[in-house]
Amino acid sequence: MSMVGNSSFAGLGNSSFSSLTPAPASADEAEPWVRGELIRSLMRASRGSYLLAAALMPAMVGLSWGYVPIWQLAAWLLIGAIATGFRIWGEQLYARQYADRDSAAQQFFVQKYRYLWSASSFAWGLSLLIFFERTPLVNQFMSWLIVAGVATFPLNGLALHPPLLKRYVNTLFFTMVAAIAFRVIELEFERPHFNYGFLLLPLLHWWLLLRAGRRIHETARNSFELLFHNHILINSLTQQRQAAVSAVAMKNRFLASAAHDMRQPVLALSLYADWLRNEPELVAEIAPKIVRATHAVNALFDSLFDLARIDSGQVRLHIERVDVAQLLRDLELQYRPVAEAKGLSFRVHVTQGSVLTDPIRVRRMIGNLLANAIKYSVEGGVLLASRQSKDGLRVEVWDTGIGIAREHLRDVFLEFYKVADHAGTSDGFGLGLAIVARLSHALGHPISVRSRIGRGSVFRVALHDADESQAQTRISGAVG
Repeated sequence: MSMVGNSSFAGLGNSSFSSLTPAPASADEAEPWVRGELIRSLMRASRGSYLLAAALMPAMVGLSWGYVPIWQLAAWLLIGAIATGFRIWGEQLYARQYADRDSAAQQFFVQKYRYLWSASSFAWGLSLLIFFERTPLVNQFMSWLIVAGVATFPLNGLALHPPLLKRYVNTLFFTMVAAIAFRVIELEFERPHFNYGFLLLPLLHWWLLLRAGRRIHETARNSFELLFHNHILINSLTQQRQAAVSAVAMKNRFLASAAHDMRQPVLALSLYADWLRNEPELVAEIAPKIVRATHAVNALFDSLFDLARIDSGQVRLHIERVDVAQLLRDLELQYRPVAEAKGLSFRVHVTQGSVLTDPIRVRRMIGNLLANAIKYSVEGGVLLASRQSKDGLRVEVWDTGIGIAREHLRDVFLEFYKVADHAGTSDGFGLGLAIVARLSHALGHPISVRSRIGRGSVFRVALHDADESQAQTRISGAVG
């Protein structure tokens, strides 16, 4: 028998029946996303804000005009223009290379280019050198208000990334303190127009900005964490809805297929009963047909009940050491008469070995494969074999039947699936291999199939030692 084509079905039941509900998002999963979104919001909030600060520079120069040498005013304006240029360049760089990237890239940008914000705060800290104790009190007061506004205006954005807020505020106020100290030393502590206690106000402002920044950051972080978990919940609900819709569609197909397959033997029973009522003398001829139709209905119900028990997790597995050779000889006694009654040879090749598994379920798996092999073979025979492979003991069922096209290899393990236009498929229910796939997943015995149209098929079951607790978990996990 020449076989081509290969398909593996280990885990088929899990992919079809495992729960689609994702696990709740952990803090570790949420944290990178939240940090990235906070930085995105920071960049959106700061977009163009430095231009407003730059627009206030001429006002500062105007308040000091006539009281400060022009070259000092020009030097400060130049420093401010350079700082603003850096900010414009940084914003364009972010938009080109970082805006659409992940959280790690967002954090990398802020860490690498944090000096852009420091440059702006440094320039404004130096502004005290051009007005403090150099202009009239009214002009100084107005200048102080402008500096306070520049320090406070970006708070909502910078608070989204506390390290950046601290860097900006600390640079600004340390530069201001240094400028005040320089001016006081330059004046040799003479002719102050203010009470030295006034210098506590900038320190108070610095403390209030950091405190308010922490509050804003906590609020924004909580909002983004809530948004993250809302996204997870919405995705979960969407997946559950899709799973429910799919389950309803599957149930409808299941019922339609079951009703279709049941109709034929039930109709036959009805016809035979009417025939027997009208011609009771034909009981010897009709009774065997009634029995066969009844067996067909019972077989369908048995398969349906098996699937229902497996999918509901009600199957209780009992793992024990099984002699595989003895198991195959028992199956030979059961299926050899069936094969020979159809004119097929039934050969067995046994390799000694044992495996930890559920003897009843693995017998059902291999028995279903043998039943299919006999059903779809018209001539030739069936081979039941066990072999030792590099991965352990393997059971194979070979036949000389009609074969399966490559495109149908996966689908034959679905409920009620029958390959169209194949002789011998009309009298089956398409449930045998579906049960095999479920049990294969539960017991951890992978199935593979190779086939060639008109030449036959071979199904292989890898008998790895099963763990009872894991197997039962896989059965239970198939529910839903």
